[in-house]
Amino acid sequence: MSDALAGILAAAADGRFPPPDGSTTVVRQPNDRDAGVLAFTAHSVVFTDEDPRWVRATLAATEGDALAATMNPRFLGALLDRTGRHMNTIDLLTVASALPGAPGPGLREIRDPEHPRVARAMRFRDEVRVWGAEDGVLILGRGVAGRWETAIEVAEEARGRRLGERLARAARQLVPDAVVWAQQSPGNARSVRTFQAAGYRPVGSEALFVEG
Repeated sequence: MSDALAGILAAAADGRFPPPDGSTTVVRQPNDRDAGVLAFTAHSVVFTDEDPRWVRATLAATEGDALAATMNPRFLGALLDRTGRHMNTIDLLTVASALPGAPGPGLREIRDPEHPRVARAMRFRDEVRVWGAEDGVLILGRGVAGRWETAIEVAEEARGRRLGERLARAARQLVPDAVVWAQQSPGNARSVRTFQAAGYRPVGSEALFVEG
């Protein structure tokens, strides 16, 4: 595991960010599965097993705002081509501290490894656990650099009842760590509002590169 990346994430969760000096830190991947880019305020982190010299040369050749070069589609496309991976989107990366107590009633753990939500989550995370509620699903698992991450799903017919907020808050009570992370697509304003209402604060943006 990349201790460097884990340390950067732990510090960010604690409100201590890399220096906003416009530079880019390049570190090794934490494992074969996880590679990508993190962008904080005026500082980026590229976690890849590719040659750091190639990364820096490609960034320098990327036209546009130098402070945003690591999230420029031309740089991301070049890195994806070089690694043979693909990505879904650039996410807003958020984090929240754990909360005491147990979540409210209505959550039941789904232990079936063949359940579609469990099977899908296990492609991207380790130690996956899934809970179901009426009209909703909550997922916890270890993602990039071993961090605990959550994701939620709410049925369309249940929108407007603040179920998503309750599920996101329940993840803060269920996580076996000091903090829990979550990603939201910036264009999904409803999801962004839901997690921020549940106490998750934005720390940066993230592009994850997926194998296969």
